[in-house]
Amino acid sequence: MNYSIRETLEGMAEPKYQQFAAALLPNVENLLGVRLPLLRKLAQKIAKEDWRSYLKSAEVCYFEETMLQGMVLGYAKADAEELLFFVGDFVPRIDNWSVCDSFCSGLKFTKNHKELVWNFLQPYLVSTKEYEIRFGVVMLLSFFIEEEYIDPVLLRLNALQHEGYYAKMAVAWALSLCYVKFPETTWGYLQSSQLDTFTYNKALQKITESYRVDAESKIKIRSMRRK
Repeated sequence: MNYSIRETLEGMAEPKYQQFAAALLPNVENLLGVRLPLLRKLAQKIAKEDWRSYLKSAEVCYFEETMLQGMVLGYAKADAEELLFFVGDFVPRIDNWSVCDSFCSGLKFTKNHKELVWNFLQPYLVSTKEYEIRFGVVMLLSFFIEEEYIDPVLLRLNALQHEGYYAKMAVAWALSLCYVKFPETTWGYLQSSQLDTFTYNKALQKITESYRVDAESKIKIRSMRRK
């Protein structure tokens, strides 16, 4: 199966799209140039077949092969515990923001298993690895910015300490969404947060860039910027 799938991906590749995608993914050098809608269509097909054997044996040469494996897991049908087993197996393969964010957005089974997935995410939120932290944070912003979880989400974000750019940017992104949905709670958090200056200022920037934040609030947020 792996060889035929690789051949299929190579047949879908577009040199011009490869150049475009490469510009968005610094340090990713194994791009074929396959458009995401085509990857999703192929992932859906694999998910209807023997996806377990595919994920257990799939090899990676190209960026798109890793992306495809994550997409397959998003479409796969199984109980939540089994899916989380495969999620845990996949996370170490994440080495760029694109695979991370696409993978997280596909794990929609989380919506019906919040407590189980919340507990599963906790080790990633205290990891020393940049993309494990990003995985945990993007999962939080994708599924847990809601009334029941907003306070523990802010506590977890406040405790994160990592120098990786993509970890910091994920935290800033998450905080901007927290502010959009829970402005008063997030405002109170920002007053005493322990975030490093870069992450803190990026969070403020992202809040002010949101069209869902009113002009008066943006002025107030800009005034909080650290020097």
